[in-house]
Amino acid sequence: MPNDTAVRLPQQRAGTDSPAGRTTPREHRYDIDLIRLLCSATIMLGHIGAQFIRATGNDPANGSGTYWAGHIAEAVNPFAVPLYFAIAGWAVLVGAPPRDSARMWQRIVRNIVPLFVWTAVYLLWAWLRDRNDRPMTELATDSLFGSVQPAYHLWFMYNYIPVIALLAFAMLIKAGRRPWGLGAALLGIAVAPSVLTTVTEVTGRDMPASAWGFSTYSLAYAVGGALLFALPAGAVRWRWPLWVLLPLSMAGALWYNTQIHYVMPNAHVFVAAMSICVLLLISRIRVPERFRPLLRKLAGAALGAYMVHVLFVEEIVTPLVSTGPSGPAAGLLLTALLAAVMALSFAASLLWGRLNLRRLLG
Repeated sequence: MPNDTAVRLPQQRAGTDSPAGRTTPREHRYDIDLIRLLCSATIMLGHIGAQFIRATGNDPANGSGTYWAGHIAEAVNPFAVPLYFAIAGWAVLVGAPPRDSARMWQRIVRNIVPLFVWTAVYLLWAWLRDRNDRPMTELATDSLFGSVQPAYHLWFMYNYIPVIALLAFAMLIKAGRRPWGLGAALLGIAVAPSVLTTVTEVTGRDMPASAWGFSTYSLAYAVGGALLFALPAGAVRWRWPLWVLLPLSMAGALWYNTQIHYVMPNAHVFVAAMSICVLLLISRIRVPERFRPLLRKLAGAALGAYMVHVLFVEEIVTPLVSTGPSGPAAGLLLTALLAAVMALSFAASLLWGRLNLRRLLG
């Protein structure tokens, strides 16, 4: 990812049994916890692979082993962003629809706070390491409107938050509510690009481009994902075609990234096919009881791990990648680096979770 998500599912809340008014606990979807964890790990794989590709200048002549190791890692990565949108759609439309605007604003704030805290952390760290390509005050101002270097992986949040806001807005209207605040926020997001352009034209001062908003593909993944996640167990009777289509779509991604253009867009048909395959293969899968506590704990730490992992990529992966290794050696190095980045990222996230810093750091 340029990609990356991190995403947080809302807290489980009780559902209501009809006439008697009894409450029953809402089902906890351990399969979705598993997908969240898989997406977090896959994003880290993609970002590490990107460093391998970057080391060769995206040219196999500069180190074919490193080049192909990086591109293979990137070829199995693209489903992560669509599935984050799918989880977002399921959470708002099916899993835990907002009961009122206040609840929805709480969800939005839970994502906005870590976004800007981590942007500040990355800008400060890059300043200390003398890596910022522009003055930090300028980068900080631009980050209010879109992701900046070195926090490039946070681009996803500028799309994710408007998607959940729009879906919640529609759900609240359907429920007979009047979410004026959400509507005003969405209107502000919609007109921000033209407002910034007008300010530039009138004052002659360059204004940052606004990345707040969403494209058709992100909304389609969110709504389509909600539909697929809501399918009952046993609805997909034949899974073998998915096992055939999944590696074919990954091979297609490898071909596109190496022969057409790197990076393949999230709206590409190969990405869509890959995402549907992964979703349907894991959705409603039964997680054994003994693994559930650990899975839930790690899934809860996935957003924080996503937020911090690029620090470890920059400090550990980038200095160790070279163009010399053969294909197998580059593959082994990539695997070892992935294990190190995942271990450090999840350990850090679990640590600040124990320190009750989850709302601040994700």
